[in-house]
Amino acid sequence: MAKHEKTFVDFDKPYETNIIGLRGVIYFSVGLFLLIVVTFGLMWFLQNVMEDDAMEADIQNKRPMQMSARENLPPEPRLQSAPGYGVESERGRVNLELTAPQSEYRELERQWTELWNEGQKDSKTGTVVTLPMEEAKEKFLQSNVKANNSEEAQKILGESRSIVSDASAGRTASVVRR
Repeated sequence: MAKHEKTFVDFDKPYETNIIGLRGVIYFSVGLFLLIVVTFGLMWFLQNVMEDDAMEADIQNKRPMQMSARENLPPEPRLQSAPGYGVESERGRVNLELTAPQSEYRELERQWTELWNEGQKDSKTGTVVTLPMEEAKEKFLQSNVKANNSEEAQKILGESRSIVSDASAGRTASVVRR
């Protein structure tokens, strides 16, 4: 062995000597602290840059991916039919902001009843697009429509009622009564 080499094994002691260099622990701690400080500084700089870009985009209205008010609504069915506390009607927008919670339903029910009784009218020309229910029933009954009782109609009816169900496992069609 050379003179400058040290051995860490001492056969006279029954245990292994614990040699921890204090210098290594201090270097690691200082390096870790510097890494944390540099990372914090970079994140702070990046946050400021992103905030500045967002402010600039607000000023210039450059938001190609921004959702419209219609796209921002939750999927159907919605519990509130009147987004923004209002209902659109032929008379314009009905503001429901300071009314009772059921006022939205009442306004929509009024519109539906009006549509049921008077039919739907074109807003530009004023002509009736859909008939009221009672008029439609009378018009249908006056047209003397006869039921088709031919063999072909019975065959189509039978095919429409036979469907493949889960219980049949696809082997045979089962007739479902409705």
